[in-house]
Amino acid sequence: MPDLLVSLYSAKLAELKQRADNVGVASRPALPPELHLVVNWVRERFSENWASEVSVAFSRQPVACLIAVEGRELLGFACYDTTARGFFGPTGVDPQARGKGIGLALFSACLQTMKALGHAYAFIGDAGPVEFYARTAGAITIPAPDKGIYEGMLKARRNDHLIPEL
Repeated sequence: MPDLLVSLYSAKLAELKQRADNVGVASRPALPPELHLVVNWVRERFSENWASEVSVAFSRQPVACLIAVEGRELLGFACYDTTARGFFGPTGVDPQARGKGIGLALFSACLQTMKALGHAYAFIGDAGPVEFYARTAGAITIPAPDKGIYEGMLKARRNDHLIPEL
């Protein structure tokens, strides 16, 4: 999957924010005492690697993890400045809550936060839904022949042996 680049000064971001404001789910920065809850939630629903990145997001000041909540239920999360400065992600929504625009709202909130912190661009590393990011934020593919920052990253396998990702 390619890396993408998003201009945080694009007119697309105002459109994205307008759409996100209509979702009706509250998103906010995660609080430090919520670290264990959010990290465990991400580990259970997504992966150990993403849980590690969420831990890094909590070590930033301000906390670089936004969460979507309804009542006292965690519905989704989105991080920035974790793998590297200027990177958006990881992000995920509970499978039971998908299709309601929660991911869109978290994506928008993260990009707005990154812009407010002084970033001019956001990178989306090893992006999965490329068309979604292109359509909603004007993201463009970064032409690079390798996997960028993720080249050679170690991942745990079922037998817990660390193997570099190719």
